[in-house]
Amino acid sequence: MSTTQGAGPLAGITVLDLTRVLAGPYCTMMLADLGARVIKVERPGTGDDSRAFGPFVEGVSAYFVSLNRGKESIALDLKEPRDREIFEALLERVDVLVENYRPGAMERLGYGWEDLKDRFPKLIYAAVSGFGHSGPYMERPAYDLVVQAMGGIMSLTGEPGGEPTRIGTSMGDITAGMFTCAGVNAALYERANTGRGQKVDVAMLDSQVAILENAIARLQASGEVPGPIGSRHPSITPFDRFATGDGAMVIAAGNDVLFEKLCDVLDRRDLLADERFVRNEERTAHEAALKPEIESALRKQPTAHWLDRLAEAGVPCGAIQNVEQVLADPQVVARNMVVSVDDPALGSFHVAGNPIKYSDHEDPPGRPRSPALDADREALLSEFGLDDD
Repeated sequence: MSTTQGAGPLAGITVLDLTRVLAGPYCTMMLADLGARVIKVERPGTGDDSRAFGPFVEGVSAYFVSLNRGKESIALDLKEPRDREIFEALLERVDVLVENYRPGAMERLGYGWEDLKDRFPKLIYAAVSGFGHSGPYMERPAYDLVVQAMGGIMSLTGEPGGEPTRIGTSMGDITAGMFTCAGVNAALYERANTGRGQKVDVAMLDSQVAILENAIARLQASGEVPGPIGSRHPSITPFDRFATGDGAMVIAAGNDVLFEKLCDVLDRRDLLADERFVRNEERTAHEAALKPEIESALRKQPTAHWLDRLAEAGVPCGAIQNVEQVLADPQVVARNMVVSVDDPALGSFHVAGNPIKYSDHEDPPGRPRSPALDADREALLSEFGLDDD
């Protein structure tokens, strides 16, 4: 329970959102969840590309709704003088501009960072793109699949000896959106101290490199290029998917103490006397020999039995759940990670909640609806002292 009521820590911050599809809208969705006001600027007639992405309910894109809840919408053609006047009036009042065009597009419109920084010295200009605003690939187009492939993630994903595999969610877009959100918040903090805005430049490819975790360390330490190894961890054992009596589960015994507890639960203390399995380094070197020993014990009982026993012993473990099971998981529900958006076409539509919880702000079970295209034009023009004539 929060100690005070409020829209969130970013209450009072206004974001002008020129983004579309996923990376940029994910960033501005996070900013909205943290309390910022987000005004989405869209193309007249068609709006954000994702309005045309399925699945659809009563003609409304569920994809769009899930990423654009709680935002306002105004349709502007930034090549038209009157719409440019409206856009510049909005710029006078906002704190942050977020765009995810290919580098050079905003400059051609006269709204690149160099064009805006002196006119709007407090503005934080955040740009998220495939390859960033520098480097030899700067002007190339990119989608999630492209940066997952180029950033090494696909080469690490899948079963040993298998083909490189795309991760089952759009990590290329989502990580870039998250890093952009972090960059915006840091820039807001610095502006509070200096009074000056700045440019935040985030590349999807950079974001993939940033999450390579220990793959880079392993390459440097061994000289061997890491490849796919299935569900297991490259340097912690046992840390993998294991077959049980009625399916499979995951066990992550991350140190020697946890391995001993695991052996106790499995009634396999004999494994502790095997020199191949005494310490984590040896267990990892002999992972192929250890896994069948663990599975031979696990196959004697169903998954639910082992989940209870291992959790009681303090051994990290988990069921392998599909998306439907995740949304019904009591821990997920208790943490308010399934929230509803009330939409005229979709009804009470469930979307993922905000994983950032604050002691001083409520985390409501519902979120404001996503906007219809240009739905807030009249209200925005009135608020900003403009007329639409």
